Amino acid sequence: MEFGRYYEEFEVGTTYLHWPGKTVTEYDDHLFCLLTMNHHPLHLDAHYAESATDFARNVVVGNYIYSLLLGMSVPDVSGKAIANLEVQSLRHVAPTFHGDTIYGQTTVLAKTESRSKHDRGIVEVETKGCNQDGTLVCVFRRKVMVPKRSYGEARGGEQPGRPRLREG
Repeated sequence: MEFGRYYEEFEVGTTYLHWPGKTVTEYDDHLFCLLTMNHHPLHLDAHYAESATDFARNVVVGNYIYSLLLGMSVPDVSGKAIANLEVQSLRHVAPTFHGDTIYGQTTVLAKTESRSKHDRGIVEVETKGCNQDGTLVCVFRRKVMVPKRSYGEARGGEQPGRPRLREG
């Protein structure tokens, strides 16, 4: 099973549907908030969210949803990446709540060969995430530097650095 793609495998206009989705739990949200020191009561305090916000319940922190979608895209888009170069835009379109399931898809917008190194190129993609109802919740664009096949072949193929099993 391949992990990521070489530059030659990307085609402008192609959309990858990332599978499976992820149901966001209260634990996921709270752990991410604690790890990132985002202690806003909208995310952590159910009483506050119920009594003092328009949503009347906790909202999942947006950067978790972005991170989740980014991670979902790795096997299809950046699993072979040399570098993530830039996040060009990020929009949180609708709130996500505990119990929502997030699904992602990524469309290839452009690709450009590197001007300085012949063994790589830059791919520009847009990732969209929706919940179980199909409501768009997050969209972002990024540029990723990916290798050409020659780069991969020079470094060990599909699983560079993987040791061979020695028996006996």
